[in-house]
Amino acid sequence: MLDGRRRWQALGVGLVAAFMTLLDISIVNVALPSLERALRADPSDLQWVLSGYALSFGLVLVPAGRFGDVRGRRNAFVFGIALFTLTSALAGLAQSPGWLIAARLLQGAAAGVVNPQVTGLIQQLFAGPERARPFGWLGATIGISTAIGPLLGGLLIAAGGPEHGWRWVFFVNVPVGIVAVLLGWRLLPGRVTPRGAQRRFDPIGVLLLGVGVTLVLLPLVQREQWHGPTKWLLVPAGLVTLAGFVGWERRYARHGPPLFDVRLFGHRSYALGSTIALLYFGGFTAIFFIFTLYLQNGRGYSALVAGAAITPFALGSAVASAVGGRLVNRYGRPLVAIGLAAVVTGLGLAALAIELVPHVPVPWVTALPLLVAGIGSGLVIAPNQTLTLSEVPVPQAGSGAGMLQTGQRIGSAAGIAVVGAVFFSALADGADAWSRAFERSLLTSAALIALALVAAAVDIVRNHRGRPRERGRPVSH
Repeated sequence: MLDGRRRWQALGVGLVAAFMTLLDISIVNVALPSLERALRADPSDLQWVLSGYALSFGLVLVPAGRFGDVRGRRNAFVFGIALFTLTSALAGLAQSPGWLIAARLLQGAAAGVVNPQVTGLIQQLFAGPERARPFGWLGATIGISTAIGPLLGGLLIAAGGPEHGWRWVFFVNVPVGIVAVLLGWRLLPGRVTPRGAQRRFDPIGVLLLGVGVTLVLLPLVQREQWHGPTKWLLVPAGLVTLAGFVGWERRYARHGPPLFDVRLFGHRSYALGSTIALLYFGGFTAIFFIFTLYLQNGRGYSALVAGAAITPFALGSAVASAVGGRLVNRYGRPLVAIGLAAVVTGLGLAALAIELVPHVPVPWVTALPLLVAGIGSGLVIAPNQTLTLSEVPVPQAGSGAGMLQTGQRIGSAAGIAVVGAVFFSALADGADAWSRAFERSLLTSAALIALALVAAAVDIVRNHRGRPRERGRPVSH
């Protein structure tokens, strides 16, 4: 175990890397118009620039988490960041849509290698109630990186100009990545398990999980390009494959450590927390997707203004995440429920404000509701992650965190598909279609988050009916 100062330095490196990789999920959105002109990309190309990153990200999370559990998180972290840095440079140098798509696929895979190492590192370096604070900082990182991406992208495009500004969206990762590689190798702890122990990697499990996740995600990320209902047959096929993955993992566990120990879902904290995360990210991620479209395409705002309009959410999320990390051990699941209720309330108020004051600039009328929603988000992501992973053993921390984040990626893709379908269908309504489409899709996002609130409320009621906890003890549900 590292000393106190070294632990926080190692965590700082991990958080910078997590911020950089998660930022690239949303920062590219505002760069699409200039990228389209510069590379003469068609809509299918643009879709793959966005969705290819998310797809490869989700595919490697669990295998990469397991690799870190077995071979050492430092090795996996440094490799992932080095690959992410290289592929960011390749993306910025792209001369054709195919080049950029290939770079984005590799960049997403690199991000998927890095992220479970950060969560596993917290599990490894901190124990019991003291994990709440670093998980609070990680939650703030997740919330801020997702929300501030459009703003940072707008600033970089404004600085770099309409022709080459999109390249700086990728180049900005390079110097940060180089520093993260050097500091990661120096500060992160090496291998924890003895050499020769638990060296099997369950290749059949990797294949089943990869095929299952791909089949579920592909029709979601290609919903606009693949016409007709046939594509949705891939979703049940993917679910059947994932069920086969669960059966295989149960069998494999009798002979050696599996890719993912499905017995983790036997812990109520892990099963419920994963469900809440999947539902929440389904609504949470879609907010920024529709907001960017509405402001730029519907209201004619610049990329910079569109990004700045989301800043209240990012600020609220940053502050509340740090506070929520300190409070979660005292209040447990009710804190998450309060956060979910605040997000639903904030989104509802944003939709109402646009309806009631249509002639006031959108960034002004939505600022306060988005601040409320951001505060709520900060009380959801970090506390829920702390509670979800509270009973996961350290040797399974990477794969457990990887599966949790895989659910978040699936939830994000599904949420964008559902909310996007509501948004685009409402555009055909006629007068003031853009505002009406945004209001309806915003309420759809709120409805998805309300489902997560119902799940949290059910757990609170069940826990209330059970035996009372001792005051001050760490909460595990």
